[in-house]
Amino acid sequence: MLDRFDRSIDYLRLSVTDRCNLRCIYCMPAEGVPLVRHKDILTYNEIAEFTRIAVGKGITKVRITGGEPLVRKNITILVRMISDIPGIRDLSMTTNGVLLKEHAVDLKEAGLHRVNVSLDSVDEGRFTAITRGGNVKDVIEGIDAAINAGLTPVKINCVIKNSTEEKDALEVTEFCHRKGLEIRYIRQMDLVKGHFYPVDGGDGGRCQSCNRLRLTANGMLKPCLFSDIEIDIRKTGYEKAILEAIQMKPECGIRNLTGSFYNIGG
Repeated sequence: MLDRFDRSIDYLRLSVTDRCNLRCIYCMPAEGVPLVRHKDILTYNEIAEFTRIAVGKGITKVRITGGEPLVRKNITILVRMISDIPGIRDLSMTTNGVLLKEHAVDLKEAGLHRVNVSLDSVDEGRFTAITRGGNVKDVIEGIDAAINAGLTPVKINCVIKNSTEEKDALEVTEFCHRKGLEIRYIRQMDLVKGHFYPVDGGDGGRCQSCNRLRLTANGMLKPCLFSDIEIDIRKTGYEKAILEAIQMKPECGIRNLTGSFYNIGG
């Protein structure tokens, strides 16, 4: 699928929940956020059918995100439903890793190819402060479980303030080198102010080559993270929503006043 600027759109990010078991300081306030009502969340059948139609239109890469996708009940059922769709060459998941240890084998058996794990510090105290209560040992055990299950290559998403030379980033880098993991540095962004940057080690944040559509857990299809444009797939219809999103995809992001990272998936 080509948009108005001749970019090939072949990547779909699926946010399956706005709920999370951490409260990272750059993602949401300590008290949490108003959550989408359960009845408004897309069912697995809806997500899988939408994905099937999107793949028929040219999507080849699918990533499951959140919130934290592993907090959604029976997430492996959805993984299996999506993995059964012919034409998907890359099926991955972004997770904070806290629950990965108990799910890694089942996710692999269900057809997930690989995982990206968020890890901003390997220092126990710093990790707990950044996540407001998380235990970095859980994440490290989850990473090891993913490696052992064959969810590879395991990629690490490390959020930085300004530089890859920051203390936490350097320690995460060393950890990744020891484990043989790939690392992507993601500079803190601001949706409202429109502050976004290219991902160091990845392909995100580059408007001129953006190939993504994003589906929120409550069924809003967004052609751009840094834009308020969104299409309700339930009201519009799946195929029509996809075609409209492609045509409405802006040349470059500006800002987003209606969404947040925790419910769009970053």
